[in-house]
Amino acid sequence: MPSKKIHKILVANRGEIAVRIIGTLRKLSISSVAIYADNDADSMHCRLADEARPLGSGSLKDTYLNIQKIIDLALDAGADAIHPGYGFLSENADFAEACKANNLIFIGPDAESMRLMGDKIRARQFAIENDIPVVWGLVGSVAEIEAQASTLPYPLLIKASAGGGGKGMHIVEDATQLHSSLEQASREAERYFGNGQIFVEQYIRNPRHIEVQILADHHGNVVHLYERECSVQRRYQKVIEESPSPTLTEERRQAICETAVNLCKKMKYNNAGTVEFIVDEAHNFYFLEMNTRIQVEHPVTEQRTGIDIVEEQIRIARGKVMGYTQDSIVANGHAIECRIYAEDPENNFMPAPSDITLYHEPRMRGVRIDSSIDKPTTISDSYDPMISKLICHGKNRETAIEITKNALQNYIVQTRKTNIPYLQSIIDNRDFVENKIDTSYCEKHQDELIDSMIRMRDEIKKEDVVALFLFYDFNKRYLEYKAIDNVWEEVGYWRYNMNVDVEIGRDAACHVRTDAANVVFHVQIERIRRKSLNCTINGQTYEVMLSQNGGGINKVIINGMSESVFVSETSDNNYCVHFRGLDFICRRNDELNYTKDYSNNETKVNDLTYRSPMPGKIVKVNVDEGDYVKEGDVLCVVEAMKMENNVKAMTSGKVVRVFVKENDKVDVKTILIELAL
Repeated sequence: MPSKKIHKILVANRGEIAVRIIGTLRKLSISSVAIYADNDADSMHCRLADEARPLGSGSLKDTYLNIQKIIDLALDAGADAIHPGYGFLSENADFAEACKANNLIFIGPDAESMRLMGDKIRARQFAIENDIPVVWGLVGSVAEIEAQASTLPYPLLIKASAGGGGKGMHIVEDATQLHSSLEQASREAERYFGNGQIFVEQYIRNPRHIEVQILADHHGNVVHLYERECSVQRRYQKVIEESPSPTLTEERRQAICETAVNLCKKMKYNNAGTVEFIVDEAHNFYFLEMNTRIQVEHPVTEQRTGIDIVEEQIRIARGKVMGYTQDSIVANGHAIECRIYAEDPENNFMPAPSDITLYHEPRMRGVRIDSSIDKPTTISDSYDPMISKLICHGKNRETAIEITKNALQNYIVQTRKTNIPYLQSIIDNRDFVENKIDTSYCEKHQDELIDSMIRMRDEIKKEDVVALFLFYDFNKRYLEYKAIDNVWEEVGYWRYNMNVDVEIGRDAACHVRTDAANVVFHVQIERIRRKSLNCTINGQTYEVMLSQNGGGINKVIINGMSESVFVSETSDNNYCVHFRGLDFICRRNDELNYTKDYSNNETKVNDLTYRSPMPGKIVKVNVDEGDYVKEGDVLCVVEAMKMENNVKAMTSGKVVRVFVKENDKVDVKTILIELAL
């Protein structure tokens, strides 16, 4: 294949992966073209690109999934190539063919490879034909699979044939669950992938999920960049990835990597790809699927090998021999990636789209952040709720875990909810540290991890938080803009009354437990200077001194202990104190908050009224007014951010009112259905 020149690349994506690709294009002095839907007009990837082209408004089909519009924008911009990133059109064979038909280089594999591996049934058969190990499976229509219900080897795993990302997957323990699970999986497959075909395979209990990163050029060269373990998942979606796998022996590592390479050679694959395997308790591995694109977790591999996978993708797409041989690839140390999501772990990981009012990344050795946020922004319910990826690299797993702990503690995302406290609980969990994990780890440890989140918060002395807050507050209010060094020199209120009431609230923002009542602390101020505060709280003296100020995170000494703290103002004139990785809303009760509504407008809703658990769209309403339902019946289904959520009856009763219909948009706490006993 002759070498091709590439001067300008259109990035057919958004968010952090678009930012990450544009970063490599800058390094290579290749011009970049961003595309954006109307709600992304001010996004970071648009501001970083050399130029940005609008997709307009509408659904994903009208914007980021609109093949013809993207092709037209690329041609109009004079682009030579298109990089699809991951998600959206990255594994769409029609898109790859459209690029080729318009003399645009598609930075990815050929369309036939996509079709082969994108169809899980065909991919499975190809693996069998080439002696790649697979688990038992059955292909057929819903009716055909149901006809064999009594003879199937339970437990089963239902999958969407054209699916990915854990969408449309369901575990079936016995024949009684088969019908409803098949129907739901088929419905989800049709909605998310435009193909309702499904298949079932035997479910391996307590499996590991291990994948191999490969690169392949047009000259027959295929190499692996070693493996990643992705066993920590919730709802079949990866939460934490690491490399190398702490599970595999060197012998099994070599075997699984060679198997991935052989598969790619057999199919004459080219560009970057990831071959995924299920590994059982005896360390037998079975082909699961292949992702024919760059993977979300590719930075884990980059941190260990030093190889820029996007750069290699471009090199391969140009027709050049890849820049590495297998012998030249060396992986060093251990890397861990945490996916930061706008979601509520305490509420079944419901997406939590909201405004991000403050964003501060940890800056320390061994830490990489892939993000698309550099200022206050909004996490839209139109897209995946991932905020960023935190990648930590150390000389071994123990070191990488410690770096991750520190980074999570200093990662500040002020929004309604994130999963950062949940990630902290995992990283600190003994079973994770000791590598006692499998793909059901999150499910098995759910209560333990949530309890750990709560305990972590409860173990922090709130008096410390109050003292840190007042240290910030007095310095900002009374010293920052004045020439004096001692507030006692000021004439006025504080000269005569140095008693302060501080309230730690139960606001929904900033990870504050909603089941905890507000706590008020009475504080006697003893001494205030520009870099120090002495006060008494509940009879104990607290001394706070500024140790270091830099990068937004203040280093302070509180009662002889060095701590990191970050304090910021909230939109309602309160303050958020970020301390030991957690956020606390604080307010002064001795000063009137002029933005607060002091009236009590709360309305009591009885237990028979069902509200939406999140912003989204109604995809199915199962009841009509006058119907009788029993406890556990699914009343309706709400979908948001590619996730279905069943709203179930908590008690038996009669349907009195149905307030919504299919395709209605709803907000969080929108009333859906009302029952009567």
